[in-house]
Amino acid sequence: MEKFQNKYLEIKNINKDIVAWLEDIVEENNCRVERKEWKSKYNSYVVYDYEPFCSEGFEINILLSSFDISYLNFIKYLYNEKLSTIEYLDNCIKIPSVKNYII
Repeated sequence: MEKFQNKYLEIKNINKDIVAWLEDIVEENNCRVERKEWKSKYNSYVVYDYEPFCSEGFEINILLSSFDISYLNFIKYLYNEKLSTIEYLDNCIKIPSVKNYII
């Protein structure tokens, strides 16, 4: 009989704006959130398992699990693609428009 063993993936310092998206993707791909924590950037002893009232100065870390590592690899791929797309779009916004240089 095959022995089931959970595989884990930890994602650290997640942007607050994409946490809900990540949790939806996790749920859709046969994985679960084992731990979600808010860790202080300034004091390593301060860690909450819920969102603090003032979440500035905290990084969000999530530990995911699945019975198959391929699901976790796929989530990691989607997360990295989301970050690169956001970075690309941010860079597009920063490019000065050509009409500002027309004399």
